[in-house]
Amino acid sequence: MGDAAFWAALLAKMLASAGIVVLASLAVERTGPLVGAMIATLPVSAGPAYLFLALDHDAAFLRDSAVASLPAIAATALFIAAYAALARRHGVALALAAALAVWLVSALVLTRLGLGLAGGGAAAVLVILACIALCRSLRVTGPLPSRRGRRRDILIRAGIVMSVVVAVVLAGRLAGPGAAGILAFAPVVMVSLAVILHPRLGGAATATVLILSLPGLLGFVAALLALALTVERLGPALALSLALLINVGWNGGILLAGRPRPRA
Repeated sequence: MGDAAFWAALLAKMLASAGIVVLASLAVERTGPLVGAMIATLPVSAGPAYLFLALDHDAAFLRDSAVASLPAIAATALFIAAYAALARRHGVALALAAALAVWLVSALVLTRLGLGLAGGGAAAVLVILACIALCRSLRVTGPLPSRRGRRRDILIRAGIVMSVVVAVVLAGRLAGPGAAGILAFAPVVMVSLAVILHPRLGGAATATVLILSLPGLLGFVAALLALALTVERLGPALALSLALLINVGWNGGILLAGRPRPRA
């Protein structure tokens, strides 16, 4: 932990991850809500975190981290549902604080259940589907409002994601794969979007973007299951590539299914 090379590598990881998330969140603001939601559910935060874990640990560690990440995915769906329910009538601070409390408690509870790979995957899918059904009435129809951003918004996003990268890397070294897996799927992008968009677009519009991202979480579940099942057989490089392909393909399918069809 005291090695200068470790801290230099950690700084490089922080800057690289921050750049990825900042670019993704900027793209969200310049697209429609569905496209933005699918960008938000790409592994722009978890992907770099898992890449850095693969550089520091073996395949068994990655498998255990993938299993530990499944409760975090289910907790993220509950985070979105809690934020969407509160954001329409309350400010960003209260809505986010309550939603993050829901995420933390639910992630810890689901982790303590020790459901394993199959049970954790099934529980995550059921929670996500339930949140999709519950949040359907909270969505706003029509185009979202558009306003110019501020330069400090970029610094806020970069600061959030760099903090999570530090937490994931240190957790992997100090606390093992369980903590690293949970923190790798902390709702970094969701929090960044809420912090930036809520004051500018309003709680209802921001909640709509997050609600539309719920189906994308199912792609995360599929990617984690694939990673856990293949990383010890194929190796980290191929297994992570397969997980990324599954995630991107799932979101691309959602975009194609949601594309407006021309009238006859």
